Amino acid sequence: MDRGRRRGGEVIARLVTALAATSLLAAPIAAQDKKETSTVEKKVDDEVKFPPLPADKTVRQSASIGGRSIAYDATIGTISVRDDKGKEIGQVVYTSYVATGGAANRPVTFAFNGGPGASSVYLNLGAVGPKRVQFGAQGNAPSDAPITTDNPNSWLDFTDLVFIDPVGTGFSRSLVDEEKTKKAFYANDPDIKYLSKVVYDWLVKAGRLRSPKYVMGESYGGYRAPRIAYELQSQIGVGVNGIVMVSPYLDPASGDGATALSPLPWMIDLPSMAAAHLEQQHQLTPAAMVDVEAYTRGAFATDLLRGRTDPQAVSRLVTNVSRLTGLDPALVQKMGGRVDSATFLREIHRADGTIGSVYDSNVTAFDPFPWSAQRQSNDPILDALIAPTTSAMVDFVTRVVGWKTDARYHALSYEVNSAWDRGKPDDTPVTDLRKAIANDPKMAVMIVHGWDDLSCPFFASRLIVDQMPSFGATERVKLNVYPGGHMFYSREDSGAAFKRDARAIYAGKAE
Repeated sequence: MDRGRRRGGEVIARLVTALAATSLLAAPIAAQDKKETSTVEKKVDDEVKFPPLPADKTVRQSASIGGRSIAYDATIGTISVRDDKGKEIGQVVYTSYVATGGAANRPVTFAFNGGPGASSVYLNLGAVGPKRVQFGAQGNAPSDAPITTDNPNSWLDFTDLVFIDPVGTGFSRSLVDEEKTKKAFYANDPDIKYLSKVVYDWLVKAGRLRSPKYVMGESYGGYRAPRIAYELQSQIGVGVNGIVMVSPYLDPASGDGATALSPLPWMIDLPSMAAAHLEQQHQLTPAAMVDVEAYTRGAFATDLLRGRTDPQAVSRLVTNVSRLTGLDPALVQKMGGRVDSATFLREIHRADGTIGSVYDSNVTAFDPFPWSAQRQSNDPILDALIAPTTSAMVDFVTRVVGWKTDARYHALSYEVNSAWDRGKPDDTPVTDLRKAIANDPKMAVMIVHGWDDLSCPFFASRLIVDQMPSFGATERVKLNVYPGGHMFYSREDSGAAFKRDARAIYAGKAE
């Protein structure tokens, strides 16, 4: 029996050893299988999957523009963005308005807003599209009915219009993960490259490569416009007949700041503050602003550079800045005559318990925390325009055009803005603007601003334009300034003046 037990024990031992060996061999295989499965699962997880967007949809509409009825085709469509290997990584949704029966040489204008993170709804439903919804003026509220009306200041009577929503705005979307999205879409240079390709793709898709072409951009879109024009011209092979920059962001290094050694930040803001004060006094005229600009270029800049070594210079600064801005001289004295835009917006309306918008300092909202040392509210214009513009655009897309989707529409994406790689502080579109103009003596360029805008002050553009060469002709780059702020076109008279000036640079290209 003992012998049998020993033999049985030996058999069991051999079985255990064999099983152990099998387990040791199996373990790496199982681990390898698990590793391979995890890799496959990760690749699947990295692919962002959405329900497909609807097919392009077109409806026939009409609007009363410039005193006559204009019939046009309104289209909501999609253009794919692909990487170097041909993989679809994004989808850009556009809105186009093409007049029916137009001549083969009818111009087409591509419009971009800014942010970064803004859709093109503001230029579309606020400035030059065939329909408009009121926003950006004093008295507007988020609860205003999002009902569009015919836009008498639309440009559709002399150019077809294509409004492009960059990835992350409107219904446009990335199809790759967060890290790849930032690299492909949310940085200055990649943004220009893929949006330029979108313009080209639309021209091919619509059969419009022979049409005169214009690029229009507002705010950061004004940064995009000259760079896209030069990319199209020099890399993609598409000539651009004209560039229109609306309240453009042209010089990233010109923002105000108390530590700035250069007098430029203070010089750039002062005329817009003075314009706002003159408007409050019903005294804003181009002639009055000529005097403001002359002072800013001359005695103001000189006295700033003198600094505290010249007490009389400081005294002059305080006197003149107080007079021009309407601010309390005691406050201006404490600030050494250097008033930043945030202080101006808070203090100029403090007695009313309201706060001004950086986009138009005379558009105000109640300050929810008037006794706080620091501002604790969002911008009055931004908070008031998101609801009407979003609702009006979604209603147009889904109900009027019938492009049905349950995707969310982003009129303004703070997520895109916070994720954006802005590059170097001296990354300026003026370099590409100069190159594009120098390459094409026929290219027309117009920069437009509102007097009261402190987000992108007009005086920055004035100084930039004045430092440009003539390019063989006087006023090769035209600069026009209108009553109002960043979205001056929300004022009927300013919108009409803008259209009149724009039509002039399209002269000879319209039907």
